[in-house]
Amino acid sequence: MPVFLYRRKYIAFALGVLSGITVASLLRVVLATYLNEYFFLVGKTQPGYRELFTSSFLNIFIWTVCILSGKLVADRFRFQQYVAEMEKQKTKAELDFLNAQFNPHFLFNSINSIYGQIDKHNTPARNMLLSFSEMLRYQLYDCNTELIAIDKELSYIKNYVALQQARKEESLQCNIEVGKEVAGFMVAPLLFISFIENAFKFVGTGEDGTEWIHLSFKKENNTLTFHCANTKDAGRKESILHKGIGINNAKRRLALIYPGKHQLEVTDTETTYEVTLQLELT
Repeated sequence: MPVFLYRRKYIAFALGVLSGITVASLLRVVLATYLNEYFFLVGKTQPGYRELFTSSFLNIFIWTVCILSGKLVADRFRFQQYVAEMEKQKTKAELDFLNAQFNPHFLFNSINSIYGQIDKHNTPARNMLLSFSEMLRYQLYDCNTELIAIDKELSYIKNYVALQQARKEESLQCNIEVGKEVAGFMVAPLLFISFIENAFKFVGTGEDGTEWIHLSFKKENNTLTFHCANTKDAGRKESILHKGIGINNAKRRLALIYPGKHQLEVTDTETTYEVTLQLELT
């Protein structure tokens, strides 16, 4: 704010205070005159209006200055406490940031050490550890932004699917379909993974005795369509949409990042569970 605006602000405040003191002094003159005439100085010489106004003005002015000074001292003390607390929080945030930088380095070094200890002929285990390392790096470093390239997000999803397939039964069939047009644009990071995690968590045997998960990403014009479907145990009646906080967080992020620009549809039958998410890309 320019200096002259500060000056105008202080002058207006001072004039307001003086006007208030003047009005209060005039009111006190009327009240003092009445009290002196009928209660305190009955039958005696009454002080003049000028004398009453002068004494009233000085008394109110002194009390006003004392009160404002006390308030300024108290405000300054509270402000100093606030500044000290902010400095403390800033120091803590800086330490947390440095710790966060240290811990991932230690973690990745540990992963590299474990990778080196795995038998070179155990290719599946080595590949799983590499996929896990890439996923961790993506979450720690690449996702600290509002939008990220769809190619990186798809790579993260493929690594996650590969790890899940390795730990699931061989009977589980999982495939990912990515359209050729799904490239060259940005999306919010980690937006689809909650639905995919849900699919792996609750996948079951369908009526035909098979277990499968199907994922697809397609883009038409300016709309990205994500589809996730899985079989579930026949007879399961409860909805799995609200299981865990991941789905609720995903829905909240959609409302915040894509307000009015997304459509989420869920189809929950006795044998299958499907999620279709359409995003209007910016």
